[in-house]
Amino acid sequence: MTSGLRGVEGIQVLCECDLSNGLPAFEVVGLPDASVKEARDRVRAAVKNCGFDFPLRRITVNLAPADLKKEGPIYDLPILLGILAASGQIPPTEADSCFIGELSLDGSLRPAAGVLPMALAALQSGARRMFVPAENAAEAAVAEGLIAIPVRHIKELVAHLRGEISLAPAAPYRYQGEPSKGPDFADVMGQESVKRALEVAAAGSHHVLLIGPPGAGKSMMAKRLPSILPDMAYEEALETTKVFSVAGLLEPGKPMVNQRPFRSPHHTVSAAGLSGGGRTPRPGEISLAHNGVLFLDELPEFRRDALEALRQPLEDGTVSISRVSGSCSYPSRFMLVCAMNPCKCGYYGHPSGRCVCSEQAVRRYRQKISGPLLDRIDIHVEVPSVGYEELRDRRPAESSEQIRRRVNRARQIQAERYAGRGIFCNAQLTPAMMAEFCTLDSEGEALLAAAFRSLGLTARSYDRALKTARTIADLEGAQVIRAEHVAEAVQFRALDKEPLF
Repeated sequence: MTSGLRGVEGIQVLCECDLSNGLPAFEVVGLPDASVKEARDRVRAAVKNCGFDFPLRRITVNLAPADLKKEGPIYDLPILLGILAASGQIPPTEADSCFIGELSLDGSLRPAAGVLPMALAALQSGARRMFVPAENAAEAAVAEGLIAIPVRHIKELVAHLRGEISLAPAAPYRYQGEPSKGPDFADVMGQESVKRALEVAAAGSHHVLLIGPPGAGKSMMAKRLPSILPDMAYEEALETTKVFSVAGLLEPGKPMVNQRPFRSPHHTVSAAGLSGGGRTPRPGEISLAHNGVLFLDELPEFRRDALEALRQPLEDGTVSISRVSGSCSYPSRFMLVCAMNPCKCGYYGHPSGRCVCSEQAVRRYRQKISGPLLDRIDIHVEVPSVGYEELRDRRPAESSEQIRRRVNRARQIQAERYAGRGIFCNAQLTPAMMAEFCTLDSEGEALLAAAFRSLGLTARSYDRALKTARTIADLEGAQVIRAEHVAEAVQFRALDKEPLF
């Protein structure tokens, strides 16, 4: 038994080997790609270089199921073991054992990408032991209930299968979340309203747009956002680790992602770079930011097609990629944080009067951001310039740790409220759940109704404002959403009060 990948999910693959009479040949069937077909040369060299006999017969290797495309060099090890077992050099492998690994020509095993989802698929298929390259053993051990056995060379694996030695399994992995490390909010002078907006966003995983002149601190505060993000639940960490594993981005010595990811692509990124793709589909930035933050600085400078590619993932939490070779889906439930200037020169509305842009130029610059995309962003915040008195104020600002404690308390409330429902925060509420959990008092109901009519809110922006109000109430520990919570949530819809168009 072996495993493969389809998107970020593992699939069970059965490797069968047959030796028959005829002219010597070596065929691999079962919809293999070029890298799987090249396994013939790697396996032949490894078998000979390790002192085993390579059978001079007609060899047929079948990777079942035959209708699923097999990609990558991870099938080298099961193909080699199949040949050795078929030629009687090792006993048949046990049905509850799984093997994956890329071979070097000398018989050593190279680390592979995507081991965690493959280990989870093997466990679900009934495997109890998984033989993996030594560098991947800790990652495979994350799958609870699966014995991960590290293998460095096929000689030691063959000796183990023959009963000559016993390979020691990797230690089971125990998850422990860690707070993100980085710059602290204590460095930020002033901007209390913006820090409050980011606290609300972190507590409910809401999308944020920061609008202000150059030097106001938009990027500075956005880069400090990871320091106040809540701890990752085990289920969230498992989902994120699967994406990083498939992308081959897991750090050495860290088999599991235990800090929320923070991705900040440059504005020259393509639509495929953001959403994922390629000839062989791979996760993009929005999937690598799953359960974390995607920061887009200088938002209007991004390509229009790249920004519009965000619309469907922002709504659905997944991105579907279709190519000639097949289609797959990647998770993309992330917190979008954007920063932009109010105009091309950056000083529109600035007290200094330095703006040189015409009204038409301002409108043209702002119209680079589409209305449907803005409607999907929960919180719009104006970031004013910092005054001299605030810069010279030596009183210590509130630290990230103090803010993070409040955020963690709010997230704990949400975790208990939504236990067993498959969501982790207020931003993920469905319409049915909103009707159940977003209860307004009479004053809050009246205020929200007045805001809906006066601001001309869409149904989507109404939902966004209500979810934000639910988060503000959670930060206060309130069960019912009150008028002051609604008022603050509506205040965060700055572009509904003063549209960009």
